[in-house]
Amino acid sequence: MPILRFLCILCGFMALQSCISTKKLTYLQQKEAQQVDSIARIQMTQEPYRVQINDMLSIRVKALDPELVETFNPISQSSLDATTEQRVYFDGFTVDRQGEIRIPILGKVKVIGLTLEEIKQKIEAQLLEDYFKETSNIFVTVKLPGIPYTTIGEFGSTGSQVIYKERITLMEAIANSGDITLTGDRTNVVIFRQYPSGVKRHTIDITDIDAINSPYYYVKPNDLIIVNPLPQKSLGLGTNAFSTITSLLSLGVTLTIIAIRL
Repeated sequence: MPILRFLCILCGFMALQSCISTKKLTYLQQKEAQQVDSIARIQMTQEPYRVQINDMLSIRVKALDPELVETFNPISQSSLDATTEQRVYFDGFTVDRQGEIRIPILGKVKVIGLTLEEIKQKIEAQLLEDYFKETSNIFVTVKLPGIPYTTIGEFGSTGSQVIYKERITLMEAIANSGDITLTGDRTNVVIFRQYPSGVKRHTIDITDIDAINSPYYYVKPNDLIIVNPLPQKSLGLGTNAFSTITSLLSLGVTLTIIAIRL
């Protein structure tokens, strides 16, 4: 029966198209030629983050005598009962469009393109030169108020989030966003990252163990992480493949019976 044969071929084709290979769903896979212990030799290093425009910094000056540094550590009334992120918003130091922050008494300090350690050393040197003696034992801490990032696309939950750690991996950010859905393309995760020259687009395949060595494996502040859908989603297949195939087969049998009776 030509009609029955055609329907069987069509259903078989749809079944193949609806299947998502486990290779597209499994994270950080090793190649067959790799040894089991090869992960131990992978270098988990990253370049230190360099401050960008609109970054917010948390800066505190400490000394043996707390009264000596009160002026440098303003705490507004609005921040007393606020969350960590809100406190930094009220009392933190935002990098302006000139790449500077304004610190009480010290005035403007150029920080654009510097690491947190370089900013710390710069502020300490200026304080010792103009306001304090070595015997004051001043100590400056410079931190980012967590790492903010945004997820869009095939995630369990999307939106802007903040993780309060000094560094986080892409896998941590994904887990914190409810994981990637079954119809998300793990082989082509897109990252939009800010640089002094502008925003650049990067991609990373997180199904490959070599992703750990990628410069984009560690999330940077204000990263935009996008996971686009696999073709199966646009076909309405993938997660409900079995029910879709069953419906097609039922439709095929029904049409065949009708055709025979006619």
